[in-house]
Order: sequence, then C-alpha cells, then structure tokens
Amino acid sequence: MTFNVSDEAFPHSYWPVLSWNLGGAAGPMLGLPLMENFGVRRSYLVFYVILILFIIPQALAHNFATLIVTRIITGACTGVLANITSGIVSDIWRDGSAKSFSTSLYIFALLAGLNMGPVFGSLVVKYTTWRWIFFGQIIFYSALIPVLYFLLPEVRPDVILVQRARDIRKRTDRGMYAEAEMQKHTSISETLKETLIRPTRMLCTEGVVLSFGLWSAFCIGTAFMFTQSIVQVFSKLYGWTYFGTGLVQSAVVVGELIGLVASLLQDRIYFASAKRNTETPGEPIPEARLYLSIPACFIGLSGGLFYFAWTSYSSIPWIVPTISLAFVGFGMFCSTAGLTAYVVDAYAKYAASAIAGIAFLENFMAAFLPLATQSMYRTLGFNWASSLLGFIALALSFIPLVLLRYGRKIREKSPFMREAGYED
Repeated sequence: MTFNVSDEAFPHSYWPVLSWNLGGAAGPMLGLPLMENFGVRRSYLVFYVILILFIIPQALAHNFATLIVTRIITGACTGVLANITSGIVSDIWRDGSAKSFSTSLYIFALLAGLNMGPVFGSLVVKYTTWRWIFFGQIIFYSALIPVLYFLLPEVRPDVILVQRARDIRKRTDRGMYAEAEMQKHTSISETLKETLIRPTRMLCTEGVVLSFGLWSAFCIGTAFMFTQSIVQVFSKLYGWTYFGTGLVQSAVVVGELIGLVASLLQDRIYFASAKRNTETPGEPIPEARLYLSIPACFIGLSGGLFYFAWTSYSSIPWIVPTISLAFVGFGMFCSTAGLTAYVVDAYAKYAASAIAGIAFLENFMAAFLPLATQSMYRTLGFNWASSLLGFIALALSFIPLVLLRYGRKIREKSPFMREAGYED
C-alpha cells in the first residue's frame, strides 16, 4: 500500500469514500445558497473549477491525510454540482412525460456511475496505478470546461430577467428593472440560515421526508456496501481478482437499466391517474408515482438481497448470485426514482428543501454504513449478513404501500404540502 494503510483490523482504505460522502452531505447545505444570489451558470462553473483544482493534490498526494482532506472538498463540490444539475433538468423540461423521463434518466446516470466506478477503477489499477484514477478525472473534467463555458445556459428565471434588464439599461439608458431587482435582497448569510433550517425542520417534522430519506439512504448505502461485500463474496467463494469482482457490479447497472425502461410504463400510469383524480381534477395523483416502487421494493430490493444471500455458496455457479444483483439494481432505481418524483410533486416549491434533507441522509448513510461491511460479513457470514440487509429492506418496503393507502390524508395534514397545494 502506498500509505501503509491496512484493512486487516479496520477498513481504513474506505476513509477516502467516507470523507467524500461527508463532504457531499454538507456541501449542498452550504453551497446552494450561492446559487440563489449568483445564478446557476456562474455557481456551476465556480464549483466545477474548484472540483478540478482539488483533484490535483489527490493525484499527487504523498500522505493519507492530504487525500482525505481534499476528498472532503471534492465531495462537497460534487454534491453541489449534482443538486444544481437536477435543478437544470427540472428547469429545461418543465411539464409532462419529458420531465419525468429526463429526471429518471438523470437518476439512472447517478446510480450507474456509482456502481460502475469500481469497474473502471479496478481496470485502471490493474494496468497502471491508482493515481491515474485521479489523473484521468482531471483530464476528462478539464476537457469539458470549454463545452460547459459556451453551452451551459442560465436557467433561473429571475436571474435571466435581471440580466435582460441590465442589458436594456446599458443599450437604451431606459430605467427598466426586473422584479427581482426591485425586491429586498436577502443576504447570503440569511439565505444560508434558511437553507440549513428548512431541510432540518422537514426531516424532523415531515414523516414523508424522514421515511423516504431512510428508504433512499438505505438504497444508496447498500450500493456503497456492495463495493466491499461483492469483493468479499466473489474473491472468497470463487477466487476472483479485484478486477473480476468489479465487473460483477455491472450486473447492478443492468438491473437499473431495466428499471429505467420500466419507468416509461410507470409514467403512463401516473399521467393516466389524472382521469380519476377527484381532489384536483385533471392533475395526476402524486401517489400514482409509487405503483412501480411497491413490487420493485418487495421483489427487487428485498427479494434480490435474500436471493444474493442464499446463493452465496462456492458450489453454486457465479452467474446465479450475479443475477440477484440485477434484481437489487432494479429495486434501487425504481425506489429512488419513485420517491424523488413523488417528493417533487407533493412538495412543489419546497421540493428542493425536502430533497436536500433526503440527500443529507443518503450521504451520511453512504459514509458510515459501509464501514460495517467487513466486520458484518466476517461475523455473520455471507448468508446472514446479506439476509440482515434483506430484512431491513423488507421493513422499508412497506413505506410506499402505506403512502399509497393513506397518502391523501398525509398530504392534508402536512403544512408544507398544504401550502404547496394552495399555490398550485
């Protein structure tokens, strides 16, 4: 090992991932307020450049501390960029099936990137050195700077109107001002305070946000656990190399791709629900977003984990537990896509705060849950360790079922959902 770090007693090599996720949890809370003041385009470019600058010391790091500290900063930047990108998708595709599918496609890209990371990483390490994982990122991200600079538009309506008003004043000397310029400006500190308080409040008081946060956090945490558990299972049972075990994780992406295709059917069911909506006639029912999530949770996520648990024997061909990973991938995607779409529909203008709270739980769980993977699989064994995850997934699978049954009553009792409904 380059830094003399051993995983024999504790998974110290996981600290770079943990630090990255901690940054991802805190980054959006602290960085997104800047977008309110400076717009999407400028904020995106600034955080993108900072990301590249702090990947450089990771590639050149001579000690473990440098790697960990810089990973926190790049994780924070990535968290902000991911949130900004989701906002860009919502602003460009505002209505109908185009918005639904574009959001699903974005979620697929996030999950697939997470699962395919070990595949590409193991390939790089096999033929070069781990430093080229970071050098490759630097080259790729830097090459995209001109593309982003010239093609990334400003999508925030208030910022666009302010820019147009300034152009008109500059060209014509007319005293024309946008509404945003006439309103009282909120300082960055005040915006930051509001950005931190509202997601925290929603996590503590909104049962939907908390339950969905736990649900999504478990999915993301499990995805990160797979980066270790799959290595343990396939190297121990079949004697596979780290590169080979990395390739196995592509089975999760296959399941997610199937989920992406299935989301087209889910969208049709969702929009068809408008015909039977007695609450707001002509509008789709928010709970209709969750129909696919129910079988995906029970059969895909929970069933897939039990399938993986009890096919983890050396006497069983490797393809059998690999297929179970596709089930898990299908469940992960459909669960995450369904809950995200529901939160956006139900919370409307407060959706960003709700998603921020959920994202905090996701990154927090992704940071700490995988630390238990090594000891859990050693102590409980492959079968019962994966079964434990299956039982947790089974319990969480009832969340969309309960919401589908009592969703309307829950929305009527939620102050955030009620206010969003009145404005709609």
